Amino acid sequence: MSIRLSEDEAWSFLEEGHTGIFTSLRRDGRPVTLPVWYVALDRRIYLGGPAQTKKFQRVRHDERVAFLVESGLAWKDLKAVHVSGRARILDDAGEIERVQAELDRKYAAFRTQSSAMPDATRSHYSSRAVLRIEPEGRMLTWDNARIRLGG
Repeated sequence: MSIRLSEDEAWSFLEEGHTGIFTSLRRDGRPVTLPVWYVALDRRIYLGGPAQTKKFQRVRHDERVAFLVESGLAWKDLKAVHVSGRARILDDAGEIERVQAELDRKYAAFRTQSSAMPDATRSHYSSRAVLRIEPEGRMLTWDNARIRLGG
């Protein structure tokens, strides 16, 4: 039996995940990996955040990225989907609005109200941008729960 997920299972897992791990590249090629909130829509991955942050700057210089969502604490429960692809900062207002609405829906219960933030923090988060990851190649997937353990 294979521990790999089908493409449909992988996208379902991505849609249900909470926090993704996003990797982009510095100008010198060194990777930077960050936890991010995201949504998976139409077999693409979208991230939002303050427009002036380094993750958006890095994507402007090198669009190659990776993205991982995982779950499970015990080895037998480990499950993950890893996507490699290219990222693009969106400029289509309709697509941005759709993605932002999905991000707001998904994370409303986890966000700090802007009125509770210090002025500098509120200002930092006021200029929002959205990037889209277009997957390339085969996703890496595994679900160790599919392994039949001997007794």
